[in-house]
Amino acid sequence: MGHRLSNCAHQLCVPLKFGAVVAQWHTISIDDLNVEPDEVLVVNDLFNFRTLMDESVVTDRSSPRDVVLSNIAKMKPDVFVQGIINGSYGTFFLSRFREALFYHSAMFDMLDATMPRESRLRLVLERDIFGWVALNAIACEGEDRLERGETYKQWQIRNRRAGLRQLPLNRESVNMVRNIVKNQYHKDFVIEEDQQWLLQGWKGRILLAHSMWVADGASSGW
Repeated sequence: MGHRLSNCAHQLCVPLKFGAVVAQWHTISIDDLNVEPDEVLVVNDLFNFRTLMDESVVTDRSSPRDVVLSNIAKMKPDVFVQGIINGSYGTFFLSRFREALFYHSAMFDMLDATMPRESRLRLVLERDIFGWVALNAIACEGEDRLERGETYKQWQIRNRRAGLRQLPLNRESVNMVRNIVKNQYHKDFVIEEDQQWLLQGWKGRILLAHSMWVADGASSGW
């Protein structure tokens, strides 16, 4: 990744210093990032928080996902951009099975409507990504279960509890996304808003959600 970013930056004549941090998420602090005093700090995550252990597994201390959110708040980033998969599997087998069924039924229906069945990319998505996620969420217990999704409303509570303040969505950006989806994508794709989250879905079921945050008491130009 570092080489690809460096090549891209070189082509665009943009100065870049890449540094990888090899550590567990919940151990990373602002000191590990080597941020200069006048640098803009952006924390960006797309769909990875769902694999952090929660309080159903970690009972003797704060859960890793709460620790990571708290550490992000302590970093005081100019903006924290969070994208989540909207689905709460819960602890018990039946609830996990039901949520996985509903979520992946929507995903496979979307693939049926937008990709040919003989597509190799679709095969990889169904077999290596969606299939593995469903299997792990349903069949695995304890620390073996990596898929621990939550709804955007649950993440909203977690983020606020960790000392983060939500930023309003940019109206111009939201309108641009709506127009692109309306004019260039399948009619059953959904773009909605709720509580300053930008929601993506299929046939009325919300599948993904995105939001922006800063630390409590911090200002932001975003």
